[in-house]
Amino acid sequence: MLEVRNLSKTAPNGKQLLDRVTFSVGKGEFVGILGPSGAGKSLTMRCITGLTKPSGGDVLFTGESGKVYRTSGANASELRRARRNIGMIFQGSNLVKRLSVLENVMIGRLGRIRPLRSWLYGFTDAEAAEAMTALERVEMSSFAARPAGSLSGGEMQRVAIARAIFQRPLLYLADEPIASLDPRNSEAIMRLLEPLAQESPILGAFHQPEITQRYCSRILALRAGQIVYDGPPVLDQASLAAIYGASAAPKTPAWAARAPVPANAAVCG
Repeated sequence: MLEVRNLSKTAPNGKQLLDRVTFSVGKGEFVGILGPSGAGKSLTMRCITGLTKPSGGDVLFTGESGKVYRTSGANASELRRARRNIGMIFQGSNLVKRLSVLENVMIGRLGRIRPLRSWLYGFTDAEAAEAMTALERVEMSSFAARPAGSLSGGEMQRVAIARAIFQRPLLYLADEPIASLDPRNSEAIMRLLEPLAQESPILGAFHQPEITQRYCSRILALRAGQIVYDGPPVLDQASLAAIYGASAAPKTPAWAARAPVPANAAVCG
């Protein structure tokens, strides 16, 4: 389980970028973060991974064994141990284009092997077989020997998901994983992500309410660094207006407008 408690970030000029953001994500949940540009979605993700140091608050996650990993207030070695257990999926896939698809998947576990081993002989045959299994799950095993730079954007993102699977993470973080993809590839990537939540919780930042309504189990929404919605993924027009503002709110799809937001959803304007 991921726990974020009173996460805050203040800019050097004193502007409050994140204001006591608090939520948790448990196994089986695929939680999407929505919000207008500048709301704090990607900043929240960066604070969770420790890429950005928060001004206050705690970020921790717990494995099934009960071991707790912390990225807030952690020293360098503690942060490395925590990051080994986070499967990160970026908007731009972050593949090494000169390496093969299979090699890109396997380097996702570099943090778990000793430097001397990685320099001398790298990964074992068993690990290579496991990486191939990860590629099979994203329907990319036939591309294993190809250079990553020869792939399309959608294919690269599939490999990035396979790399995250190969890490055996306790938590998946997806920072706008479909932002640069066309609708067809966006749907394909979401269909690959959705079942992974049954293994480890997923937290993703998105710009597309119509897609998160179909694939996410829960929605968090940020506006001006504060959580303004935490509840079921089906959002009516009033909820969208609370998140994006009345003039900028995306229109609720016709199929979603018929499903009202349940009473247990937390919405504040």
